[in-house]
Amino acid sequence: MVSRDPEEGHRAATPLELLFDLCFVAAVGQAAVQLHHGLSEGHFAPTSIGYMMVFFAIWWAWMNFTWFASAYDTDDVPYRLLTLLQMGGVLVLAAGVPATFHDYDFLVVTIGYVVMRVAMIAQWLRAAAEHPEGRSCALRYAGGIAVVQVGWLLRLLLPHPYAEVGFLLLVVAELAVPAFAERNAPTAWHPHHIAERYGLFTIIVLGEVVLAVTAAMQENVADGGWSAGLLEIGVGGLLMIFAMWWIYFKHSHVQRIRENLRGSLTWGYSHIFVFASVAAVGAGLEVAIDADAHKAHISEVSAALTVAVPLVVYLLLTGLLHSRFADAGGRSALISAVGSVLLLGTALLAHTLGVSSAVLLLGVLMALLLTVGLATQREPVSEAG
Repeated sequence: MVSRDPEEGHRAATPLELLFDLCFVAAVGQAAVQLHHGLSEGHFAPTSIGYMMVFFAIWWAWMNFTWFASAYDTDDVPYRLLTLLQMGGVLVLAAGVPATFHDYDFLVVTIGYVVMRVAMIAQWLRAAAEHPEGRSCALRYAGGIAVVQVGWLLRLLLPHPYAEVGFLLLVVAELAVPAFAERNAPTAWHPHHIAERYGLFTIIVLGEVVLAVTAAMQENVADGGWSAGLLEIGVGGLLMIFAMWWIYFKHSHVQRIRENLRGSLTWGYSHIFVFASVAAVGAGLEVAIDADAHKAHISEVSAALTVAVPLVVYLLLTGLLHSRFADAGGRSALISAVGSVLLLGTALLAHTLGVSSAVLLLGVLMALLLTVGLATQREPVSEAG
């Protein structure tokens, strides 16, 4: 196991990486299901907090593997078996997601998470043993991850509210490990490969949204047949999904990764909100379908906001990412800021328009914001991450 060439030509995601992503999206889907049910019942704060706690575990394990694989993917038997162990860990985590929302029981989620992280420790120890030039960095990764995992296990013993404080401290510790490990001899990851991996995961999460919304629509059609409201939500949702895809890929992300360690980490870390907001839009659309069928226990405005708020988060994050590197004038950030106000304002009109019409308008608005962004864009549209 030696470091791969960061300038390797035609480096692309492997079939194993795509299978890995599908396992992780299964966990994302479980988190989104619980978010949908909690929001539909009106439990906004606890459900949203629980969603982000679970999503951090999913995203962080995925991100760590992705960057490690970019530098050290050997695709041999030991590497594949350790990757299989991580895939098993995320499926254990996915199985424990309902208990975190219903009973605030993080035992199974923590076990699944620690399994994934132990596999990551083994990968880094192998890199340390077989790649002398990167040994110090690899050992810092392995040691840092190991120490934090002990903290996650001890957190299970803490009562409320100390468990929440412990969670925040451990998140900070996890985020600090790469900065600590990479400070002297950074890992030689492949910028184009990383950008492609993030782009593919974005697409897969968007696919999970399509699947979840389709299932919700089928259920309502089976119960009461097609309705104008259901069609409006379907069209609005499709416009949102397509606009979100186009907005993400309208600029190349490679330069953000090439910049420096701080820029790379900022770009990589910010994607927790990109991925989480994409999945949350799907949950919000399901809530809107419930509200249109009078199954939700919240107002139409609240239902529309469950769609608009994650759209705003997505729009602001992608706008800032594009503005930071792609347009010095800050056009993307400005369009995102104005668009966010319009999205929230549209959601507030749901008490007059109805939730289905509000969702349709949200989709149209996302399409219009995309059009404005493309009309003012100077950089060529990205063909790959």
